Amino acid sequence: MTHVTIIVAIDRDGGIGRSGDLLYHISDDLRRFRRLTTGHTIIMGRKTYESFPKGPLPHRRNIIITRNADYHVDGAETAPSLRAALDMCNSEDKVFIIGGGEIYRQALPLASCLEITRIDAASEADTFFPVIDPDEWTVSTQEPAATDAATGLSYRFVTYLRNS
Repeated sequence: MTHVTIIVAIDRDGGIGRSGDLLYHISDDLRRFRRLTTGHTIIMGRKTYESFPKGPLPHRRNIIITRNADYHVDGAETAPSLRAALDMCNSEDKVFIIGGGEIYRQALPLASCLEITRIDAASEADTFFPVIDPDEWTVSTQEPAATDAATGLSYRFVTYLRNS
C-alpha cells in the first residue's frame, strides 16, 4: 500500500499561496522539502508545476495532474486526476503531495501523514490549506520554533499522523 504524505508550508491563517506562488521562502523549509522528497514520487497540480523556475524537480519522480491530455513535460509524467496519479504509484511505499490548494483538498482524506511547516505570520493569501481536524490527526513530532535569518520569520516543523 502506498502511503500518501502531504508536505506544505502554512501561515497562521491557513494561507499557502498567492497568485500562483508560495507566500514565503524560508531556506530551512526548502532544505527540509528537498531532504524529505528526494528519492520519492512527488505529485502536483499543473499550476504548481508551472511555478517551478527550472522544470521538474531533480532526483524525484514528478507527476503532474492535468486534464489536458496534450500537456507534456520532459522529465515528468502526467495524470488526469489524483486517483490516476496514485494508481501510477501503487508499487511505491511513499508518495508526496506538494500542491496546490485543490490537490491538497482532494488528497487530505487519502493521506496518512502531514509534513507541515507552520509559519508565524499572516499574508494576503488567495490559496488556503484545508482545516486539519484534531479528531482525525495527531501531532507526532514538533520541532522548536526557529527564526529564518533572511526574512526574520518564525516557523516550526510539525508532523501529523492520521488517527487509527
